[in-house]
Amino acid sequence: MHLSSLFHRSAITHAGQPALAAGTRAPLTYAQLQARVQALAGWLRGPMGLQAGERVMLALPNHPAYIESMLAIWHAGLCAVPVNAKLHAKELDYMLRDSGARLCLSRGAVHEGLASVVRELDGVQLVDVDSARYASAAIGTALPLERRKPQELAWLFYTSGTTGKPKGVMLSHANMVGMCLNFYADVQSVQPGDAIVHVAPLSHGAGLYSIPYWLHGALQIIPDSGGLDEDELSALLTHYRRVSLFASPTIVQRMVRHARQTNGPQPGLRTLIVGGAPFYVEDIKDAVACYGARVAQIYGQGESPMSISALSAAQIANAVANNDDILLGSVGYVQASMEVEVRAASGQPAAGELGEVVVSGPTVMQGYWNNPRASADTLADGWLHTGDIGILDERGLLHLKDRSKDVIISGGTNIYPREVEEALMRHDAVQEVSVVGSPDPEWGESVLAFVVLKPGARATEQDLDQLCLASIARFKRPKRYVFLDELPKNSTGKVLKRELQQRALPTP
Repeated sequence: MHLSSLFHRSAITHAGQPALAAGTRAPLTYAQLQARVQALAGWLRGPMGLQAGERVMLALPNHPAYIESMLAIWHAGLCAVPVNAKLHAKELDYMLRDSGARLCLSRGAVHEGLASVVRELDGVQLVDVDSARYASAAIGTALPLERRKPQELAWLFYTSGTTGKPKGVMLSHANMVGMCLNFYADVQSVQPGDAIVHVAPLSHGAGLYSIPYWLHGALQIIPDSGGLDEDELSALLTHYRRVSLFASPTIVQRMVRHARQTNGPQPGLRTLIVGGAPFYVEDIKDAVACYGARVAQIYGQGESPMSISALSAAQIANAVANNDDILLGSVGYVQASMEVEVRAASGQPAAGELGEVVVSGPTVMQGYWNNPRASADTLADGWLHTGDIGILDERGLLHLKDRSKDVIISGGTNIYPREVEEALMRHDAVQEVSVVGSPDPEWGESVLAFVVLKPGARATEQDLDQLCLASIARFKRPKRYVFLDELPKNSTGKVLKRELQQRALPTP
């Protein structure tokens, strides 16, 4: 099915249900949202002159216009190009040129930054969603629903580009539907009366997870802050009921600290769906101690959105109750419609051994935009080669050790940073940690740990060394510790290991 048909069906079935709210203000119903979506689609295909299959960039912070614009783009038979609104104008310039987007929707400071970029590009239009032009378009002539194919592109998502220029991941409408089916099967059900609040960027996983909620008539809530403000979120979770949210582990840490400091009830919280970065065992236990059986975890990639493996809230709570650290240290069971293998360097399956995680299933991308070589490499033999190193255990749990490029090779032996990080996170004083390889003239690389301590807490290198020696092999322990006030992260909360590795290089 095409997402435009599915939203049309949902809008008819749930016409009077609340669909989209800004903060605690009165929401649009599904019927009202559908009217705006169809009018905006008519504007895109009419006055804006866009043809079916063309791309529209969404350079927006979290805002109600994001949801309705995304739906309008699909209703018009166009492809959304979501980008991080915090990127530099030069980075957005590259994505505009590479995607060939003919229209960019933006607001605020990012709109001002893009104005000079768009002036240099022929045939590209820039529209502010706060403008009278956009407001008029949202009440204009509706575009009737058209029959479309599920293989059409829906979402052109640019990777973070840590190893070069960002690559455009091509996801079809069929990919998105597959993601929703996995969500319902393995994470949680959704029904009218449920809600999702978007504190993580809609340009990433949160935007994708809007789909299974509107598909079943639930409410989308956009905080007035456009992101995570702990006091605001607490108020929203008091005002609304049965609210879920997608969150990075960093967001979860902030929520847990705030909940403990304020001792405030959050009766409206249904589920914290955590993904996007490693979720350490001690952080999982802290979250469950704070929120109970309301913490789920998913593992996916931009190339297989939100859909490789998962642990439901019930599975995590049961594991915490039974001290099942093996399950908590995994990224869960393979999702319902997916196939996962772990392969050795030879390309052969590595049963019960470490290897590269490769994935097949209905959510796997169509390829990289304008990049056939990278597409062929990543989708070799019809499987998505994730670049993640992991192991499938006898229980069917997938354990990730690290990205292949992050593995530390010391004296010819592989050391997986995740294992060292898990050991260090057991110290009561440690809030965050990231482990990287540091050049070593004797061993090739040695282990370097960047550590952030909890406010007011104390720990020495000797304290951390003793902890490591008690739980991991001596050769795996960090040879050096660097204490920081915070770890460098991108806008989704993922630690920028490349930046830390640069700090590890010797000064010329």
